[in-house]
This record gives sequence, C-alpha cells and structure tokens, in this order.
Amino acid sequence: MTKPLLEVQGLTKYFPITAGLLRRTVGQIKAVDNVNFAIAKGETLGLVGESGCGKTTTGRLILRLLERTAGDMRFRLDGREVDLASLQGERLRGFRKHMQLIFQDPFSSLNPRMTAMDIIAEPLRAHRIGGRSEILDRVKWLTGAVGLKVEFLRRYPHAFSGGQRQRIGIARALALNPELIVCDEPVSALDVSVQAQIVNLLKELQEEFGLTYLFIAHDLSVVENISARVAVMYTGRIVELAETNELFHHPRHPYTDALMRALPKPDPHVASGRELLAGEVADPSNLPPGCAFHPRCKYATDECKERVPDLQDLGNGHLCACCRADEIELPGVAGIADK
Repeated sequence: MTKPLLEVQGLTKYFPITAGLLRRTVGQIKAVDNVNFAIAKGETLGLVGESGCGKTTTGRLILRLLERTAGDMRFRLDGREVDLASLQGERLRGFRKHMQLIFQDPFSSLNPRMTAMDIIAEPLRAHRIGGRSEILDRVKWLTGAVGLKVEFLRRYPHAFSGGQRQRIGIARALALNPELIVCDEPVSALDVSVQAQIVNLLKELQEEFGLTYLFIAHDLSVVENISARVAVMYTGRIVELAETNELFHHPRHPYTDALMRALPKPDPHVASGRELLAGEVADPSNLPPGCAFHPRCKYATDECKERVPDLQDLGNGHLCACCRADEIELPGVAGIADK
C-alpha cells in the first residue's frame, strides 16, 4: 500500500497552568492527548468536535505553529520521509511552503493595510520565489483560479465581502504550491449560501492540483460534503475515525451519535427528534477518570468510569474508542431522519 502523505502518532500537547509569584506549574491542560491518524495524498480528512476539543491545536501542531509535548509527525515528500518535529531554523522555514493554512476568520487573517495583490504575493516574496513580473503573473493566475477578478487586486480587505476575503486567503495558501493545506473552519464565519460556494471551490482546487486537506470543522453537514474520512475528537482525543459514509450511517461511539442528533432538519414542520446531551464538556485540566465522555453518556457502565478506552479497529478501517462499541447499536443519520 502507498504510504500516507502525513502520519501522526501519539501527538500530545499539554499547556501548563501556573500560579504564584514564581509562576510554578500547578496543573496541565490536556489540549491534545495521544492523537493518531494518517492522511493519504489527495485525500480530505475531516476533523470534527465541539469547541475546545483540540481540533485547531492539532492543526497548528502539524504546521509547527505550536510545539508538541510528545508524539511523532512524519511527512512524505518526493520519496523521502521528513520528521516534522525535528525541523528547526532554516530547514523549518524552507519546509513551510509544503504546508499552508486557511484561517477561520477571513477578515482578521488579512492585513487591512495591504492590498489583495500584496497579500497573495506575500508568501512568494517571503520565500524569494520569482522576480517582480513572475510574482505578478502568478498572483493574477491565482486570482482567477479562486474566482476573483484581476481588477480587484488593488483593493483593500475592507472592500471585499466575507466570501471574497476567504477566496483571497485560499489564493494566498495556494501561492507556494503546497502538498497539504490545513483548513481551520474555513466556512464557519460565512453565510450558508457562501459556505457552499467555498466548499465547492476547495473541492475543485483539490481535483485540479491534487491537494491534500485536513478539514477542521464543527458542522457535520459541511464535513460530510467534502471529506473522504472523518475523525471525531472529544477533550483532546480521537474517539472515532471512519470513512464518511460509514461514520454517518453506522456510528459506533455515543458522542458521534449525539453530534448526528444535533444536525438541524431542513423541514420546519418535522420534529427534530433531538436528544440533548446532559452535563457539560469535561474540563481538559481536570478530566474524569476512565472515559472522559462517561458523565454524559447514557450507555456508561462501571468499566467506562475506570478504563480509558483505546482506539480499536472494528473492521474496514472503522476505529472507535468506546468500551461498549461492540454492544450498543446507534442509528446514524438514517435512523434519526426516520423519527
């Protein structure tokens, strides 16, 4: 089998909690805790979960915008394997062109004092790629590729709509021909109609340039539309990972099932059938013993309160971290729609 473009093993990030005049460490926030996954070249892996579950932190660790506490990150490029965690200095700076980021907020991620031309050209100038005329030609081509008019290049970010700003952000991410793009909730700040346009644009660009996406989101309907596989996170850990169709129709973890039930129905005359989760999201600085989800899970047993479940393969690449994954039956989106 072809080895994946990116392979993450045991990725962990703890943020220290300090107190007192000497700022001594009195605790830790387990933002990302022993995360494992791989992404094949040309694939989109969706990463979903509630706010604060560690999705964005995971993406930033991969991009080396944050330093990991533990774990390995392997990137395969041109037949060679690169240890992302070991890159430092100029080697790290040079490798950044292979991994880019699309930010969540298309307004705050753009410099208000720079024109669209300068924003898109900035990565090329930072990496000293091409002369002035070559950069101009590249920017014009990128502008057309993301669906913007060339005459817009002299405008500043405030003169664009939210969707147009995100297209500028996408063009900037594409400027260096990256292999991997981390999409950090790229449509959550946009209107629903514009969300569909941006998702379709990302899919078209992926097909045209063979891009690989780590697509971070909390909206399952968006993730279902763009992802080949989906990983579900809860309090810093992946609790389920499977192909998109398999996950949506045959979820095996109660938390995944709860996320499915939270999906809105387009018909206002049909009852939603929602079953709200009891309790609050576990505190990552003071996780409960055993499975972190057990205080909110109606299927929890004494074993769930004592043992932290590992991801186990249930067959066909469907991974789940639940003590009762082989016992309980969950309806998925089809069963919920029937209610």
